[in-house]
Amino acid sequence: MSASITNARLRHVILGNGPAGVIAAETIRKNAPVDDIIMIGDEAEPPYSRMAIPNLLSGDVGESGTWLRRDKDYFKRLQVQQVTGRAVHVSTRTRTVKMEDGRVIGFDKLLIATGASPRIPFIPGIDLPGVHACWTLNDARRIMRLAAPGARVVLAGAGFIGCLVMEALLRRGVRLTLVEKCDRLMPGMMGKAAGDMIQRWCEKKGVEVHTSARITGIGSSGMQDAGCPRLVRLSSGQQLQADLVIHCVGSVPNIHFLRGSGIKCVQGVVVDASMQTNVPGIYAAGDCAETFDTETGRSVISGVQPNAADQAYCAALNMSDKHAFQRGVRQIDVFDTMGLISSSFGQWQGVRGGQWVEVADEANFKYLRLEFSRDILIGCNAVGVTEYATVLRSLIQHQVRLGEWKDRLLQDPTLLKQAYAECVQQQFVEHASAFHAPPGTHAEPLRHAI
Repeated sequence: MSASITNARLRHVILGNGPAGVIAAETIRKNAPVDDIIMIGDEAEPPYSRMAIPNLLSGDVGESGTWLRRDKDYFKRLQVQQVTGRAVHVSTRTRTVKMEDGRVIGFDKLLIATGASPRIPFIPGIDLPGVHACWTLNDARRIMRLAAPGARVVLAGAGFIGCLVMEALLRRGVRLTLVEKCDRLMPGMMGKAAGDMIQRWCEKKGVEVHTSARITGIGSSGMQDAGCPRLVRLSSGQQLQADLVIHCVGSVPNIHFLRGSGIKCVQGVVVDASMQTNVPGIYAAGDCAETFDTETGRSVISGVQPNAADQAYCAALNMSDKHAFQRGVRQIDVFDTMGLISSSFGQWQGVRGGQWVEVADEANFKYLRLEFSRDILIGCNAVGVTEYATVLRSLIQHQVRLGEWKDRLLQDPTLLKQAYAECVQQQFVEHASAFHAPPGTHAEPLRHAI
């Protein structure tokens, strides 16, 4: 009896066919070769990466260059059944997913990797022709038809995605105006001084930038609405003419279909260190998953692809009856803005009672700010400074105690490499793996599947 249960063939259902869903399917297949795997996506496209859409806009790749796996028969050979449709409800009692078209799909193990949708700002005229989000391949196709050389484009949002789209649009030869409601560019990863430096760089490259401003309305500037240039009104009172308006003002986790399911959701789907929800056998990963970050002491949704990949890999190992736990969320962003490299590691905003130091070379677009808590480097912002990237990442990620070196760095941040060499060696062993068992548990050794 026990042998037959152990060898039972399970059905794994994956909601979402983005990077998290694909990595999970591959990991489950490698660790559970006879189990059934169903991967559900809500777009009639091959699984693709949203992060590749700016490369499509810029002309660096064609549509096939956005695909996560180039071989059209890849998932068939992997024996992963692909289903197109949208989930509308999950029943934890019957272990089923109800689809929009009425289909009901049963599961033994479920991964929720539904990602997020673009946040639609409440702006009069946001639904007019020529006004688009930049989230899907369909969005990219519409934008490319309108973003001809010389076209006047207004882009709302100067966060991570907005700045990626900005560079792609500039490479198409458009006349670009950037509107950001915060007082600086990249407000989610950069402080004021760093954001201002990036703004000056963008203006030097020909972008008109409006910070501390919002779009308050979008209207038509002609008698016929469709295809006419738009009038874009700003909170400052200015009016801009535009042939195309794009909004990149954040995202919202796709979790609405989980209402009434009993699966705990706050901002996103709440998961533990194994990526499991409050319901056994149901997991979440990627832009819809809310994890507890031990370093900051708060729950976070980390909407970056490397974290989504880690989370999916961890969840899939557990769905395959391996034992894996995530050590934490990697709070690392590195960004290339038209040749100016900026980075944001850890708690770049600093903490109450902490100390900080910054150095700037405004003429050469170089800036570095370090944030400390006691004698630990907890975060940083860097613009145009790349030589310390590995050192900064290691010191912050491994919470290296700097001792007297902290005071020396407060006097001269360029001593980072020397501080690293003297302080870091003895603290590496504990953090050698991307996954670990929480204190008090005795997990089986990890078998890395990918």
